[in-house]
Amino acid sequence: MSLPFFGNLFSIPPGLDHLAYLKLGRQLKSDIFYLNMMGQPVVVLNKAQAATDLLEKRSAIYSDRIGSAMVDHPALLDWANFAGMLPYSDLWRRQRRRINNWLSPRAVRQFDNLQEDVVKQLLGRLLKVSQNPEPFEEIKKQFFLWVVFPHRIVPYIKPVPVLSAMGSATFRLAYGYHLKDDKDPFFLNAVQASHRIFNATMPNNFLVNVFPALAYIPDWLPGAGWKRTAKEWREHKNHTVTAPYEWTKQEVASGNFEPSVLSALLQDYDTDQDLSEMERDEELKELAYILFVGGTDTSSTALVNFVAAMVVNPEVQAKAQAEIDSILGYASRLPTMADEVHMPYVRVLIQEVLRWHPVTPTGGTPHACYQDDVYQGYDIQKGTMIFITRVANTWAMSRDENVYKDPEAFNPERFLNQETPYAPAFGWGRRCDALVIKISKCPGMHFAEISLFVTIASLLATFHFSRKKDRHGNEIIPRIEGAVNSLTVPIKPFDFELQPRSEKHRQLILANIQAD
Repeated sequence: MSLPFFGNLFSIPPGLDHLAYLKLGRQLKSDIFYLNMMGQPVVVLNKAQAATDLLEKRSAIYSDRIGSAMVDHPALLDWANFAGMLPYSDLWRRQRRRINNWLSPRAVRQFDNLQEDVVKQLLGRLLKVSQNPEPFEEIKKQFFLWVVFPHRIVPYIKPVPVLSAMGSATFRLAYGYHLKDDKDPFFLNAVQASHRIFNATMPNNFLVNVFPALAYIPDWLPGAGWKRTAKEWREHKNHTVTAPYEWTKQEVASGNFEPSVLSALLQDYDTDQDLSEMERDEELKELAYILFVGGTDTSSTALVNFVAAMVVNPEVQAKAQAEIDSILGYASRLPTMADEVHMPYVRVLIQEVLRWHPVTPTGGTPHACYQDDVYQGYDIQKGTMIFITRVANTWAMSRDENVYKDPEAFNPERFLNQETPYAPAFGWGRRCDALVIKISKCPGMHFAEISLFVTIASLLATFHFSRKKDRHGNEIIPRIEGAVNSLTVPIKPFDFELQPRSEKHRQLILANIQAD
């Protein structure tokens, strides 16, 4: 059903986007379908083959972005150069080339020690969390960028930043800066700015995203308080992306700096010969910031999903721990990246976590078509949003019974068959989000692989995630569900118990903290 102005908006089933689009595709008996969303053409892809055909094989014309007036307009946030939302352009190509150069498989290995150091500190904090009979919120604090998910869940609750394992690692990766604590101004500002830009992109939050002409109304008009908000956010954003950049720049100039992506880029002048110093500074500061923002939320969400999988599937946890013990010995040492090649079951377990509960079940940030195209009889116009990124549906692809037998079952062994493709966990094509797994063209995937392997292997090596019991002593199997529509979909809180595997494992954790 299509209505004037609203188009197909009310044809979408209620509930979480990824489930709604899967249901709509089944109702229409089609894996690719078109929607008119208040005048914005949208194509939804529910099959991996369609996503491959368009976003990989035709990536040259499907790598654009649709802008947001609240974010892009110079009178509002003036953040059109935010690296995570750039349109397909020379600037986008330069930024991607920079990331690819310094997050290649060889380049990221210099950060192995960084990852391992951060995980040691995480394990120590989880010892304290294990004393909590309801550890879900506490463990999420350690994994995530902030305690409360942004206004997407509860509009009147302000997110409380917590210095997390992923936040600390990605800040060091980007800037070579050691965050002091969760009150570090670099950290607080970075969290707040990221929260603001993601809120600013939502049409329901700011009407100017639906009616861009509102950007030109005077600030003094009644009801224009949102414009004053935009000015405040713009000034804060400018400080947020500049301050840590200038710190790293000064460290590099002094010769006293920790290796990081930004320090490497600052010393690489060959890539930027055609840019003025001011242009180069503006581009590099945006790139460093997106490395922090993009690398934290997705990896942290995957870690919470891992915990859920272990609680629901204790036999998988036991098998992975047996493999780890056979390589490391029982509570003898912590895993390192050098152990990955010897732990095939842990590797496929991680892939199954990403398939079973995709981090971005609607695929990430929307792609847009750069020019008119035709696919399977569909006329796809320039500017059409392609949703295997916000609506093209990695959840549906991960449930494809022709690819994954018994898709609702958590079964890592399915990936021991090399003919079984990895699930499209974080997106497709040249526009994949900053940290992604096993998508061949996506920047950041190698750092993400290190991050998830070292963290998950260390958690399995030292802790046990178990089910709660009811008053009769029966185990309670939690129901794992997505909580809210967002770019990365969090899961609803569930009950479980967290304990060190033994006293010997507790001592191993403490010894590594003291040695570090």
